[in-house]
Amino acid sequence: MMALDMSTEAKIKFQYDRIAKIYDRRWHSYIRNTLTFLMEHIHLGGHETILDVACGTGELERLLLATYPQVKLVGVDISEQMLEIARSKFTARNNIEFLKASAIALPFPNASFDIVVTSSAFHYFEHPIPALQEIRRVLRSNGTAIVLDWCRDFWSCQALDFALKLIDPAYRTCYTQTELHGFLNAASFDVTAARKKRLYPLWGMMVATGNPIAPSI
Repeated sequence: MMALDMSTEAKIKFQYDRIAKIYDRRWHSYIRNTLTFLMEHIHLGGHETILDVACGTGELERLLLATYPQVKLVGVDISEQMLEIARSKFTARNNIEFLKASAIALPFPNASFDIVVTSSAFHYFEHPIPALQEIRRVLRSNGTAIVLDWCRDFWSCQALDFALKLIDPAYRTCYTQTELHGFLNAASFDVTAARKKRLYPLWGMMVATGNPIAPSI
């Protein structure tokens, strides 16, 4: 595990704690469209154990359980207020858990999950390769990592990337599809599927699926 940069994480936590109660309402259309795109790339047998890194208010969990009610889900986030909203949506469920944790210090043993997913959060990760290495650590050898995020190949994302670096102290950067694949390769993932898509007239997303590369002997 990597030592935490608490100053950066504190900024993110403060920002999302503050907007947690209005997050789902304010970003309803964005959440619906991006998670629908993500769900097209999640293919399950129905009994997997899944980790959602930077889970926010648990909307991905809601969609997963609606389709695969028997999966076991764990969501982690650094915003306790976002987690409280998420927990409130699943009070009758015993196959889902939400924990406060950092993407670079996941509180799980090695090889704990069949699938690890992170959506619309990678642009906040200050240490992208260590975060992916931590995801790889908690994945089983035949597991799958799925990353959904903004795609800098679209000019609108380039413009927003420039603006957010000026006005958002928690924001880091968004990446091109090639850069994301490079990070996954550096963290010992084989990129097995990839796609980018314009979800709005001026907005684009990308998704990449990776499988752990077995260590050489």
